[in-house]
Amino acid sequence: MNKFGLIVLTVFIAAGVSFGTFKVMERSYKPVAVPDGNGGVKFVSDRDAAAPADYPDFTQAAGTVSQQVVHIKVQLSNQTDNALPAGYDGAPQQSAPVMASGSGVILSQDGYIVTNNHVVEDATSIQVVLTDKRTFQAKLVGRDPNTDLALIKIDVGGLSPVKIGNSDQVKIGQWVLAIGYPFSLNTTVTAGIVSAKERSIGIIGSKRQGNDQQENQPSAGSAVEAYIQTDAAINPGNSGGALINANGELIGINAAIASQTGGYEGYGFAIPINLAQKIVDDLKKYGIVKRGMLGVSFPSPATEDEVLRQRGINPGSIKGVYITGVQDGSAAAAAGLKEGDIIQSIDGNTVNSSVELSERIARHHPDDQVKLSYLRQGKTENTNATLKGQPAQNQLANTGPSLNEIYNKLGAKFAPLNAQLKQRYQVNAGMVVTAIARGGFFEQVGIEPGSVIVSVNGVEVNNPVELNKAFTNATPGTVRIACITPDGSKTIFNLSLGA
Repeated sequence: MNKFGLIVLTVFIAAGVSFGTFKVMERSYKPVAVPDGNGGVKFVSDRDAAAPADYPDFTQAAGTVSQQVVHIKVQLSNQTDNALPAGYDGAPQQSAPVMASGSGVILSQDGYIVTNNHVVEDATSIQVVLTDKRTFQAKLVGRDPNTDLALIKIDVGGLSPVKIGNSDQVKIGQWVLAIGYPFSLNTTVTAGIVSAKERSIGIIGSKRQGNDQQENQPSAGSAVEAYIQTDAAINPGNSGGALINANGELIGINAAIASQTGGYEGYGFAIPINLAQKIVDDLKKYGIVKRGMLGVSFPSPATEDEVLRQRGINPGSIKGVYITGVQDGSAAAAAGLKEGDIIQSIDGNTVNSSVELSERIARHHPDDQVKLSYLRQGKTENTNATLKGQPAQNQLANTGPSLNEIYNKLGAKFAPLNAQLKQRYQVNAGMVVTAIARGGFFEQVGIEPGSVIVSVNGVEVNNPVELNKAFTNATPGTVRIACITPDGSKTIFNLSLGA
């Protein structure tokens, strides 16, 4: 069982706005002015910059890439914040605009820069400061809440773009550098090793993201987390900065830290560049991300062992990704996949976890064909699946609030209740809760991943839009959520939405 979540008490997005909990510390944020100094690379350690003979020499890589990482300053729009859940318990509280900062990486000579979605998502103004102190207003090209990535552009030519590496070749234990602008300081370089790969920490969707999402843009209900974990020091302000190898090649975009204090405690996380490159290419070409969907359900990493044991399966016997459901009409259904199959590889690449499978699929577009190898009743089978888009989600998004708003109000992610699950639980409607955001509404109520939401105040719900409508139409007072827990028990959750 993945016990990482038991160790990390609080996960902080590593932007210039630091969070004690995501909302409380954000509201109390006050910008601190830090002198810029004379520019250039500033090493965190005060030791001599020359590396000992038994350590790699990072000076050339640091000197080159530090010129390709920029400081991003944003003015944020008025923030709204509510207790349980946002939008359901009275008028939101307004706060004055604030300034925040992050980092970005230059991708092209003509001014395309990648950063994190959470750095720019609420920005009314985006300013980019180069290492030579030239300052430009940036235009938001597009952003993707599902991966916490965004693409911005400044009108300037002759920039030096970073060299792109291959995150698939990253090895645990290899040396890496993190480069960015922590605490609004000048360019800062820190060194460490890769501690782990394919980490999922449940951070995407736990903070409100993308409330001004455009029609047909994917929502954060399809979050993809497959972080490179490093002990290189990453602090608030490093978000969107570069994680590079000893050769100066970009292998990740710094995104988050795990900490009890908001500062560095040895756990940093970066989005692998092989995933980021596909997202950025889509944003540049289409303004949105076109993501291929396989259409299978599987337990979240934190609940996988428990779900398997409930089904009478020894978690240690599973080598691959155990499928708990196949969506009707999906690419997986057309390819012949069934509940209980164990996906072991995609396009010849072994997948050992649901995190790895999600990241591999997220690199593809609708209509891309992938080759899957899976285990069924002890026998290895192979099939080709032609990935589909997200028409159902897009159709729902056009009928009311964006799915991203709904997911973040409730602090949960959902999957359709397929025919197999309807038959198992003897219900005609419902949605499966696939993940719960830490500190979110559903966690506070006590609803667990794997639960099935059947109705709200007696009104059956089949999708997030219907669930949102049921909450919106509820009169102040007690709301009853009819739920089937992962062990099959029928439970009613009673909660108050305020007077």
